Amino acid sequence: MAGLTATEVTHAIDRMAETIAQRFDLDATVFIGIHTLGFPLAQRLADVIKARRNKIVPVGALDIALYRDDLNTGNLPYMRQTDIAFDLTGKTVILVDDVLFSGRTIRAALTAILELGRPQKIEVAVLIDRGHRELPILASVVGATIQTMRADHVRVQLSELHGKDEVVVN
Repeated sequence: MAGLTATEVTHAIDRMAETIAQRFDLDATVFIGIHTLGFPLAQRLADVIKARRNKIVPVGALDIALYRDDLNTGNLPYMRQTDIAFDLTGKTVILVDDVLFSGRTIRAALTAILELGRPQKIEVAVLIDRGHRELPILASVVGATIQTMRADHVRVQLSELHGKDEVVVN
């Protein structure tokens, strides 16, 4: 199964940033990255926009552990810090994650965000859309679409956390 090389990851992120810059009012847009990989991805998108458009898009980090629908399975959630230092009211929130699969992570993030404020609208941006939805969730901005089997594992590595960029499917 094909994944993405470091160059392909960089190109996908660049395309995502350009799509966001063209489609949204950057003065009224914020990025919220879902822990763990959504946050550095959101930061990288903001960095690309700042470099190319000279616009600063605020970036926050969101922990969805307590909003997951599988808490009753006995697995204890690993808690990370939600760090959103800006008001969401009236903003376009771009919810950023690495992989869109079943849609359950995005559903949990939507619930968490709506407890933090009332954005004008919420859009989803993902590096990889691998299909196999269980909920009616779509991403407005997608870096790459990868055809997978349901049992496949899609592993994203970002240089900020892993020292290299790549997407591996196995």
